[in-house]
Amino acid sequence: MNSKPEPWYIHTALYVVIAILVVVLVKVAILDPKDIVQSEKFFKKESRLRMADIKQAEILWEQQHKSFTDNLDTLVNFIKNNPKVQEIRNGFDTVIQRSTNPFVKLSNGKFTPDSLFKTPKSLANYILQIDTSVNIDTVTNRYGRIKRIDTTIVLGKRYFLKDPDGYGTIGSLTDDALKNTASWE
Repeated sequence: MNSKPEPWYIHTALYVVIAILVVVLVKVAILDPKDIVQSEKFFKKESRLRMADIKQAEILWEQQHKSFTDNLDTLVNFIKNNPKVQEIRNGFDTVIQRSTNPFVKLSNGKFTPDSLFKTPKSLANYILQIDTSVNIDTVTNRYGRIKRIDTTIVLGKRYFLKDPDGYGTIGSLTDDALKNTASWE
């Protein structure tokens, strides 16, 4: 039996294929998951910062209007244009030597009211809802006959803010104990 040695270029080609497969495996198994984890951490942090700012805007809105709002456009315009909000944002408490600005800076180091509309990951709108309660009161005369039925609709005593990407919620439509409480706190 005469066995002929394999040509050198077949071995070289196999080594090149093995090297390429090792590089692809390292990229897919090690490098890509690190990038995904880092971007998920960024999106989670950024979204929660934005939600905290929406919460602060809702608190300021409630202080001025005695109820919450479920309209992000109205809330952002309120932050941008209301003189009392501007005074709070630009104020300084000399007793505790701190700014009175309730809004936190985002990951880029700035507070941008227009960023509160959309989530950083999917750019979907945040889900903001307020509660609605109906109070019905029956007024009777002294003989027990109904004189009238008073119906009072109360809007916005509670609010619920949700990130559609799943990074958390703030508040509750049904539970006063969760008012202004974030799910990650």
